[in-house]
Amino acid sequence: MTSTIATVGKSGSGKTSVVYYLSDIIKNMFPEKSILLVDNDLTGELAEFFGLKIENTIYGIRSGKHEYNTGIPSKMTKQEYIEWALEDIIVEVDDNIDIIVSWLVASKDCRCPITKQMNDALVKLVERYDFVIFDCEYDLKYLHQLVDYPIDTTLVIANPDKKSIALSEKIFENSKKYASNGQFGVILNKVNEDNLEKVTGVLNSFDLNLLGVIPDFCENINGEEFKNSLKTIYSRLNLPQNPMGE
Repeated sequence: MTSTIATVGKSGSGKTSVVYYLSDIIKNMFPEKSILLVDNDLTGELAEFFGLKIENTIYGIRSGKHEYNTGIPSKMTKQEYIEWALEDIIVEVDDNIDIIVSWLVASKDCRCPITKQMNDALVKLVERYDFVIFDCEYDLKYLHQLVDYPIDTTLVIANPDKKSIALSEKIFENSKKYASNGQFGVILNKVNEDNLEKVTGVLNSFDLNLLGVIPDFCENINGEEFKNSLKTIYSRLNLPQNPMGE
């Protein structure tokens, strides 16, 4: 069974950093498990974290602008073609970790046959992996327009200020109908003692579930502080936990 995680939040909140380090944590906990990273953010920064420049996207398949890495097999149905094309644009970033980039997505109101065909193909792709992590564009609506699949855990990444917390509440309200009754909580990024104390009351007033905090780690060049904080947060998520308790 596939475990799904989505990160949402405003641009610059640290969503992509969370996805990057979360994939490494899961890889170390479950080295035999497969992980798919889905870059659903229009900035397309996730691939850059791995030193990649990916130009072939799901949008390219839909729009007919994709440049295929291999020759197109003959005598395929439209559905088979889409499934094959998705395989063609997957990029391996590490052992058992792959990435695929969506870029622009179509509205669910679109009645084009390819909208359903793409959704069905993406569902099949997701179900091939043990873990799938979605780096989302603001909230879950944009992801839902790409693929309709249950999300086990949705993480709202926010900065520790009142404006960001208020925005997190708005993101929650916009996203909860797509969350499939999964876990939904906030991770505060770039936290120090002063700003944490100021926003705790704000969080409580919005009835948001605080899953954990990531200290301000700007001087920590290799990101180990960020990663260690995320390890603690992972233990609170409704996701498979390390059977060895490590």
